[in-house]
Amino acid sequence: MNWKRELGIFAAIGGLFCLAFWLPVDSARLQGAVIESLKLARWYAREHVLLCLVPAFLIAGAISCFVNQGAVLRYLGGGANKVLAYGVAAVSGCILAVCSCTVLPIFAGVYRRGAGLGPASAFLYAGPAVNVLAIVLTARVLGLELGIARAVGAVVFSVLVGLGMHLIFRKEEEQRAEAAAELPVEEPNRPLWKNAVYFAAMIGVLVFANWGRPGDPQAASLYAVIFRLRFYIAAGFVLVLVPMVYFWFGRRELAEWGLASWGFAKQITPLLAAGVLAAGLLLGAPGSEDGGLVPGAWVQRMVSGNSIGANAFAAVAGALMYFATLTEVPILEGLLKNGMGRGPALALLLAGPALSLPNMLVIRSVMGTRKTAVFVCLVVVMATASGIIFGTFFG
Repeated sequence: MNWKRELGIFAAIGGLFCLAFWLPVDSARLQGAVIESLKLARWYAREHVLLCLVPAFLIAGAISCFVNQGAVLRYLGGGANKVLAYGVAAVSGCILAVCSCTVLPIFAGVYRRGAGLGPASAFLYAGPAVNVLAIVLTARVLGLELGIARAVGAVVFSVLVGLGMHLIFRKEEEQRAEAAAELPVEEPNRPLWKNAVYFAAMIGVLVFANWGRPGDPQAASLYAVIFRLRFYIAAGFVLVLVPMVYFWFGRRELAEWGLASWGFAKQITPLLAAGVLAAGLLLGAPGSEDGGLVPGAWVQRMVSGNSIGANAFAAVAGALMYFATLTEVPILEGLLKNGMGRGPALALLLAGPALSLPNMLVIRSVMGTRKTAVFVCLVVVMATASGIIFGTFFG
C-alpha cells in the first residue's frame, strides 16, 4: 500500500469535512459573495462565450490545422529572428484587442504549432495589454500621463516578459527547437494569400463583434459609430468567410478544423468556468463595490499612496481580477476618486488586463505550472516596479 498517497487522500477528505462542518453559511458576506460569483458567471456567459470564446476557439483550431508549421517556426520559433518574432508578438494586441481569456485559445494554438516560448509569451501578454482602444480611453478618462505610461509599459513589457521566459527556460526551449527541426516539412494545401484572407476575416468577426462600448455611444466619433454598427460589420465578415470555407476547404479539412476547435473548447472552458466563479467569489462581479469575500473598502485602503506594498497589492489584485476589454478604465476611475495612488493605478493597468485567475488556470494547462508561475511573477514584479517609478515622478 502506498501510505503517502493514502494519507494525501485522507487529508483531502478531512479537509473537505472540516470545510463543510464549519462553513459559515449564515454569514451575509459569504451569501453575498456566492451571489456575486453567480452574477459574474452569468455576465461572462452572456457577454463573452458566444461572441468572444467561440470565434477564438475556431481561430485556434484553424491555426492548429491550416497554418504551415514551417512558417510558424520561421517567424516565431526559437531560431527565428528575435526582432521580427517579438515585434510580431508585441503588435498583435493592436490587431486583436481581446481580453485575457479570449486570447488563450489563440495562444494555445500558436504555441502548440511550434512558436517559441518567448514570442508566445510576448503574444500572450500583448494580446489583451497592447490594446490601442483601451490606451486611448485611458488617456481620455484617466489622464494623458497614465495613457502614455500604459502604452509604453505594455509594449516594453510584452518584449521583456517574452525575453525573460526565453532566458529562464532556455535549455528546455533548445530541446524543443531541436525536436521541431526534425519534423518533416509540410507542404501548404493552399496559397498563402488565401490563408491570410481567411484568417483576416475570422479576426474581423472577433474584433468587431466585441467592439467595446465608448463613454458616449451616441457620440459622432468614429469609435462610437463603429460600436453602433459592430454587429453589421461582423456579419459582413461572416458573409465573406462562408464562401471561402465552402470553396477553399475540403470536407476532411473542415472535420479536422471542427475537432481541433472542440479540443481547445474541452480543455479551456471548464478551467475558465472555475476561474470565473472563484474570481467572483473573491472580488465580486463588475460594478460591484463590496460584493466579494474581499471587502472593497479594504482594497481601496491598500492601494492608496505609492509604497511598495500599495503597488504590489495593486499588481496582484489586478492579476487575480477579471477585466473585460475596456472595463478596467471606469473601475480605476472610481478607485482613483476614492484615494488610489497613481502609481498603483498604473501597476493595475499593466497587470490586470493581461492576467486573471481564469487566465492563469488555462495557461497552466498549456505550458505547465513552473512556466505559468514565472510568467505571472514577471508580470507582477514589472508592474509593481513601473508603478513605483511612475508614482514617484507623476504621483
